[in-house]
Parts: sequence; C-alpha cells; structure tokens
Amino acid sequence: MTAPLRVLSGIQPSGQLTLGNYIGAMKNFVALQNEYDCFFMIVDLHAVTVPQEPANLREQTEAVAALFIAAGIDPRQAAVFVQSHVPQHAELGWLMTTLSYMGELERMTQFKDKSAGKEAVGAGLFVYPSLMAADILLYQANLVPVGDDQKQHLELTRDLAGRFNYRFGDTLTIPEPYIPKVGARIMSLDDASKKMSKSNPNPGSHITLLDEPDVIRKKISRAKTDLGKEVVFDPAEKPEISNLMTIYANCAGISLEEVAARYEGQGYGAFKKDLAEQVVALLEPLQGKYKEIRASGEIHDILREGAQKAQAVAETTLRQVKEAMGFLAPRR
Repeated sequence: MTAPLRVLSGIQPSGQLTLGNYIGAMKNFVALQNEYDCFFMIVDLHAVTVPQEPANLREQTEAVAALFIAAGIDPRQAAVFVQSHVPQHAELGWLMTTLSYMGELERMTQFKDKSAGKEAVGAGLFVYPSLMAADILLYQANLVPVGDDQKQHLELTRDLAGRFNYRFGDTLTIPEPYIPKVGARIMSLDDASKKMSKSNPNPGSHITLLDEPDVIRKKISRAKTDLGKEVVFDPAEKPEISNLMTIYANCAGISLEEVAARYEGQGYGAFKKDLAEQVVALLEPLQGKYKEIRASGEIHDILREGAQKAQAVAETTLRQVKEAMGFLAPRR
C-alpha cells in the first residue's frame, strides 16, 4: 500500500487568529488530515522576526494551538506542534541560509513590505524565507498549502531543494503547492483590496475567532459596502459586497449564487444582519470547544506528543542533510 502524501503548514502566533485564517487555512487543515499525513505547526520562530512581547508570545502560542484543536484538527491524525519545540528547524534553517543568495532574499516582496519605511530591520526578517524552506524540507513534505502572499517563498523552497540535490545528491523532496478544494481568500472588512489580517491596527477590519457575538454583529454592521443596494457577486465593480458574500457562502456552506438569490431585492441591511448571525453560528461552537481545551490543560500533552512525532521525522532528514554536506557525525 502506498504511503499517503505528506502535507506541512503553519500559522504564526502573532496576534489573534481571524475568520480569514479559519476559512483560508484552518478549515482546509481539517479536511486535509483525512487524506494526507499532516504536520501542522505554530511557527513561533518566525514570529520573533519582528519584536514580540514575551508574555503575549507565550499566550498566543498556546491559544493558536488550542484553536487548531477546537477547529477540528484531530491530534490522533495530524501532528500539532510548536516550531521551537523541534530544534532541528533552527539548525536546518541555518544550513538553508548558507545555500540562499542575497539577491533571492532581497527580491522577496514580503520582506520589502515589512521593512518599508523602517530605519533598522532585523536580519531574521531578511532570512525568514530560508527558515520557511527548512520547515518544509525538514519533513520531506510533498504538498504545501499556500496563499498568494507565500507563493514566492515556496518557489524559493523548491529552488533550494533543487540546488541542494544538485550539489550533494538527491536528499530533499521538492514540494508542490497545494491548491485547496475549499476555502477562499477573505479580505478586510474596511478595504476589500487588502487581505483580512490580524496585524491590521484597525480592530474593525477583521473578525477574530474569539470575538463575542455582539462584537461580531457590530463589526459586520459597520463593514464597508459599495454604492447601490444589490447583493451581487462582482469583485471588479463591487469588491466590498463580494467579500461579504464570500464570507457568507463559506460560513453557511452554500454557493455564491445561492447567496445572491437569497437576498435578491432585499438590500444590504437584511443581508448584513443575517451575515452576522451566520458568523456567530459558525464561531460559537468553536469558542466553546476552545474554552474547554484551555481549561483542561490538555493542549500541553497534545503539543508534547506532536513534537515527539515531528522530531522523529525531522532528525532523520537533518542527519541525511548533514551527512550529504560532509559534516562529521559524533561517535557513539
């Protein structure tokens, strides 16, 4: 019997996760675990490429892990772990950095965006893509779910794997992007030209997975809409209402055509009121499960077991990489 393909993905613990994170990523994680050998991590080493307050980093790391489980990821099927709990990430990250070219890293649009206007930028932010490549290659991942903002990083990962294999012999699996069957790119509530982001300083721009129902209702009621009153999906001419329709369709589990038909002739008011209730209905069970997990303390056992599973795979890959590169192995 052929072994299932391996999937690797992760989310940063910098700020509270949003509805966009759930629809665009976590919802897919839950579906993927039934078909693939999955490794899902909280990428705290990436989070510290920009300044973090220590207490917040610890809290958010545990919160993201608990939200993974609350969203439906089964730790008996998929490894859920914290990146820094597997030290091989940092070591392979350095080795991938030595294979990376300055020009490649300078071209990364995410580095340009995050460094724009700053007098000083940490070197960690610059070599972030090399560590991301190590994250993927460490598990010999076949498939990597990626959004538009990470496609360039995956291309670098593929280049580094190919470069390593050419210089040192076939050792690393060259990953392919995974295009999800479900999910969508959810945009900001105050500007549909920008992705919904937990780092947006305007709290009204995004819905967090732990927002209270009344907070969700207020944010939806204040969400930006286009001129006119027609609830029609037209990203070019009506980007704001099209984004809200995408949220509705994903929360309700219906098509965009069904959303449009349901609100034909009713205008934005009735649509936004019902949209808020759809979001509340989706998130309330998740929030209840999240509170149970945090109260029980079981997340620490889940993360320990996930790290053990991840480290067994990671150590094998790292040993093969170091041997291929000519590092002297310690004698036992």
